[in-house]
Amino acid sequence: MDDVWNNDGDWWRHISSYLPEGEKCNQSIIITTRNESVAKSMGVTRIHHARKLDETESWDLFCTVAANRQTSKDSEFETVGREIVKKCDGLPLAIKTIGGLLSTKTQSLHQWKQVSKNFRNELANRTSVPATLQLSYDDLPAKLKQCILCFSVYPEDYEISAEQLVYWWVGEGFVLGNEEKTAIEVAFECLLELVNRCLVEAVKQRGYDGRVYKCKMHDMVRDLIIKMAKEAAFCSFDEINKQKPEVNSRHLGYTREMDEKLLENNSKLRAFLLMESCPLPVHRNTGLATVNSLRVLDLSTNKLDSIHVEEMWSWIKSQKRLAYLSLRRISSLEELPDWIRRQQNLQILVITECSNLKRLPSCITTLQSLVVLDVDNCPLQCLPRGLGRLTKLQVLSGFKLPSPGKDGTLLVELKDLTNLRVLRINISKQDEIADDEAESLSKLEQLQILSIDTKDCDHEIIPLMDKLLPPISLQELYLRSYHGDTSPIWLNPSSLPELLYLYIEHGELTSVRTDFWGNTGKPWKIEGLCLKYLPRLEMEWKTVCSKMKYIRYLEVSRCHKLQSFPCNVNNYGVWEKEEEERE
Repeated sequence: MDDVWNNDGDWWRHISSYLPEGEKCNQSIIITTRNESVAKSMGVTRIHHARKLDETESWDLFCTVAANRQTSKDSEFETVGREIVKKCDGLPLAIKTIGGLLSTKTQSLHQWKQVSKNFRNELANRTSVPATLQLSYDDLPAKLKQCILCFSVYPEDYEISAEQLVYWWVGEGFVLGNEEKTAIEVAFECLLELVNRCLVEAVKQRGYDGRVYKCKMHDMVRDLIIKMAKEAAFCSFDEINKQKPEVNSRHLGYTREMDEKLLENNSKLRAFLLMESCPLPVHRNTGLATVNSLRVLDLSTNKLDSIHVEEMWSWIKSQKRLAYLSLRRISSLEELPDWIRRQQNLQILVITECSNLKRLPSCITTLQSLVVLDVDNCPLQCLPRGLGRLTKLQVLSGFKLPSPGKDGTLLVELKDLTNLRVLRINISKQDEIADDEAESLSKLEQLQILSIDTKDCDHEIIPLMDKLLPPISLQELYLRSYHGDTSPIWLNPSSLPELLYLYIEHGELTSVRTDFWGNTGKPWKIEGLCLKYLPRLEMEWKTVCSKMKYIRYLEVSRCHKLQSFPCNVNNYGVWEKEEEERE
């Protein structure tokens, strides 16, 4: 049990009552805490006081985080680095944090010296860890400072969805796109940089490239960020650093213990995020209902059992500047109102996993500013016709083809979405693709990520899949629940010359086509390969290595017939190419 702060209440007594006792018990429970009295109050009889790292351990940890091959072998870098490590006084968090900062400055000895100099000045009146954290924060670019302040609204030890953070940053304009990358792509890079600087901890991360899915913040870092958020008037806190709503609040992570009446007549609130499923206090003309200045509104996981849906919609309707709206996992949501067309500033609309959402209004196709539309895992029969008018759309998740006789967006309409970067398609066995639609996806020249899920299909899906010809620009491909015995006809390096990551999960695949492996003139560029729950698939590792010469990451789960693979194929295994092998 990590980071226990108190033993108030009966929670520990209740847990410990189920634990085995006596001489035959050979199991232990490890508790970490910063308060020895807490450990004693829990009945701990053996207390271990964590020691500081010695000089060798400190240097090894620093090199792991901060140094690359050049800096670790350069005597000048080593001299400055050892000076910095000495000032960290053996504290692992200090070493990791300052190391994360220096990892972005690996080519500049002058910058390392400046960090050492400033660090020494900071240490004059402070302990090393706060000095290290403050220095790391001060070193952030203005854009990242704005982004990291968002963590202050989340409760301690809260696991945060990376997607929620990214959409918040984009919706409020903290992160902008450029000629080469969209704002969403830049935002994910910003989050990864915060992780690499050891200011944010990745809880769930993709092994192939480090993409963050979930994250949290260490409480010592959080204390600093709350301090900086107070100074920047980013949000409001009480004397024990709990967020509180008030008339001047600008950003709020709402919990059931807050008094929403304190928000009455607030004209500055820009972001409102529900931190837990609780009643949404939007009674007419009181408290939260009087707020109409939001740009970010995330009501994820709220079941809406305790309020009138009409009151909620009335409140949302008043948010004329709304750029990001998430209604994810709201089970009571059955349809979107037609007035949604008036939200012309809306850029990001997330209504995924709404188990009772049956219909989207046709007017959703008039939201000309929309860049993200996520309706994945909703029981929609199809998306309304006219989706091709959303020409700014960059992410479309949950696209479904209309069944015969249904009026909805056809595959051919997608070719007009020329800015689309991410497309996730769900296909059912009733779906049809006309011959004149076959090349529609290939027209999406900006598409980088394609996910195809055919879990509601059978073997008859093979001819349909062969018609889904992806564009040559594709970099990541996800095939889920594919029922074909062999790979789709277009899954080869000639058709997908830029593919870097291939993910195949669940299905009846037994082998791949001969042309899957390509030829000498058109080899694969794949760097990451993920194969999961494919018990019939036969493949030899030596073939993978010879045909995918750039592969550096492999992830396998329950693919029992794979031969000579360098990791566990029966349960779960990961292999990564050593850096020396890559060169």
